[in-house]
Amino acid sequence: MIGSYVAVGDSFTEGVGDPGPDGAFVGWADRFAVLLADRRPEGDFGYVNLAVRGKLLDQIVEDQLPRAVELAPDLVSFCAGGNDILRPGTDPDEVAERFERAIAALTSVAGTVMVTTGFDTRGIPVLKHLRGKIATYNGHVRAVADRYGCPVLDLWSLKSIQDRRAWDGDRLHLGAEGHTRVALRAGQVLGLEVPADPEQPWPQLPPRGTLEIRRDDVHWAREYLVPWIGRRLRGESSGDHVTAKGTLSPDDIKLRIASVA
Repeated sequence: MIGSYVAVGDSFTEGVGDPGPDGAFVGWADRFAVLLADRRPEGDFGYVNLAVRGKLLDQIVEDQLPRAVELAPDLVSFCAGGNDILRPGTDPDEVAERFERAIAALTSVAGTVMVTTGFDTRGIPVLKHLRGKIATYNGHVRAVADRYGCPVLDLWSLKSIQDRRAWDGDRLHLGAEGHTRVALRAGQVLGLEVPADPEQPWPQLPPRGTLEIRRDDVHWAREYLVPWIGRRLRGESSGDHVTAKGTLSPDDIKLRIASVA
């Protein structure tokens, strides 16, 4: 019976790709918070989302970790290091050492710390060549989880989100359905009864022709890839002027989800 939950991380935990009616993002962590709150008496649940898109591991540790430690909740979800791994020249072994120090700090104050692996990127353009590097980092994350007794939200093994319909148009972030399936899997990881199977098969799609695939790739490159490369060259981050969502009411999250369902 978890009474308080703090979400720490980057764009994945902020919920990028899963917009609410006001343009702000919902995401798996907010949806997961609703699952947790539904098991408590009304009003007897606290939720804070500290995640901000584009943040590197050290930025998350500096900006979000002290607040999470201060709150000392029953549950923390910690997803960090992915943006570091995407950067050329980074060493997943070294990133994992810094990741472990953060987990040590969190497990000393929080009831449970749930860690998250990276996605299997074999079907994602631009990122598929990083699959081995991500797998190495995932191995470290699981080892750290073993040492500190952390449940693991394993995104690599969640096969349903390897379908392109689970992803937003930018092909870098999950869409609403993808975030929903991750929230359901997070519930399963903690032993909760969840309202649906996150691995529920997708409806059959008609085959796509080569021309259609090529047209989609050109549109994606123009709308998302070129701006993403531009930000990298300018040293900019998508989260430079973004503030964390902070304290959220599960009832408000439900209303926002219902309004875009």
